[in-house]
Amino acid sequence: MPEATAVTDRHPTAGRPDGPRRPPAMVYAVAAVSALGGLLFGYDTGIISGALLHLREDLALSSREQEIVVSVILLGAMAGALLSGRAAVRHGRRKVVIAVAVVFAVGAVAAALAPDVTTLVAARFVLGLAVGGASNMVPVYIAEMAPAEIRGRLMVLFQLMVAIGQLIAYLCGWALNGSGGWRVMFALAVVPAVALAVGMTLLPESPRWLVEQGRREEAVRTLRRLRPAGADVAGEVAGIAAVLADGPADGGSWRHLRARRLRPALLIAVGIAAFSQLTGINAVVYYAPTILDDAGFGDSVALLTGIGIGAMLVVAGVVGALAVDKAGRRRTMLWFLPGSALAMGVLAVAFAGSTDSAAQRWTVIVALFVYILCNGIGMQAVVWLIGPEILPLRVRGPATSLSTLSLWGFDLLIAMTALTAINAVGRSGTFLVYALMNVACIVFVALKVPETKGRSLESIERALHSPLPFRKALERN
Repeated sequence: MPEATAVTDRHPTAGRPDGPRRPPAMVYAVAAVSALGGLLFGYDTGIISGALLHLREDLALSSREQEIVVSVILLGAMAGALLSGRAAVRHGRRKVVIAVAVVFAVGAVAAALAPDVTTLVAARFVLGLAVGGASNMVPVYIAEMAPAEIRGRLMVLFQLMVAIGQLIAYLCGWALNGSGGWRVMFALAVVPAVALAVGMTLLPESPRWLVEQGRREEAVRTLRRLRPAGADVAGEVAGIAAVLADGPADGGSWRHLRARRLRPALLIAVGIAAFSQLTGINAVVYYAPTILDDAGFGDSVALLTGIGIGAMLVVAGVVGALAVDKAGRRRTMLWFLPGSALAMGVLAVAFAGSTDSAAQRWTVIVALFVYILCNGIGMQAVVWLIGPEILPLRVRGPATSLSTLSLWGFDLLIAMTALTAINAVGRSGTFLVYALMNVACIVFVALKVPETKGRSLESIERALHSPLPFRKALERN
């Protein structure tokens, strides 16, 4: 295919006199129901923040045991990311998301009924399997269903639901504050898990997976439910088939990730996934109430600050959903990540001295909120979007698994070292390291990350075949 087509393939309705048409309601139903996986993801990773304050007393946990209880869900998430990617190639995206919902429910019940720390750790690992599967497969499912012109905001709906889940977790932590309340906190996750399982049974399979399986007529029928009347559905299916024809015959194999042409996309997907954690977001989400409580803020202030952090995550999700399609993915990161770095630097300075004064305490709280807002928009709104967009269809399952594995691996590193680092070098030194990681992320985005706003998945993939560098091929006018 000519190179110019590979880099200028935009909205399929862009040249029509009446402009782009409104997508059918089914598109929004697909995004809303599947994004419940994001709500569960956010709730189950965020609930430990409030639960930990009394969980550590009820089960007499040391600092290291607290880190294990927090972190084991991330170990499970790494395994879930690997398993779900391969399963999606074989069984389809939809069935994997349904299985994830069932595992969420089982893990939530087991955690709520856990009689001791060993059982709780095992239940949190099971929840991690579901978290990894949801974070890996829900963005892919939405990306493969959504029209290019609104793909960004629909995929960021997943991150918004993660933020809403975390806010609900903080609210439950505050409302159920007290010995034993953590059991109810864990059990409440069963409700959205059941809603996700039931809702997904009513939704169609990914048309791109259907084409990959040779079920083109079924893919055409599915796309007719997802595209405006009069859209060139047959042409879209033919484009998907053409891209598949250029890929390896036994797609989905891990060995194909070593192909030279995939390296730019893999570097970007894995790099953004790593920086999403190295910039410190989950150190704050997991441990903010504990850090503030240990710094002398008190349980009540620490929990209320946690609620504020959850609210900032939701605001960041809303703003991010608008920004990625209006301003673009790359520009959103470059606009907001400097604010994230600055706020983390202010935290490092504020924690350098005593936090006894009211002014210093307010500086800490405001800096935390600014950091969450800027990092939430500039990084967390993009991280689940960029990988599924730029990774080729034939290897999207294992390639996305690798990206998600990187994210959860670095998340595990942060969760396992945050309290230990604070004990070793202090709060100020720990937050300074996170500030420097934000700066490094800005440099990486400026040098490596292309703009994918408004591009079809197939046009992004064709840019990988161009003799030009990937970013130049994709952004060339």
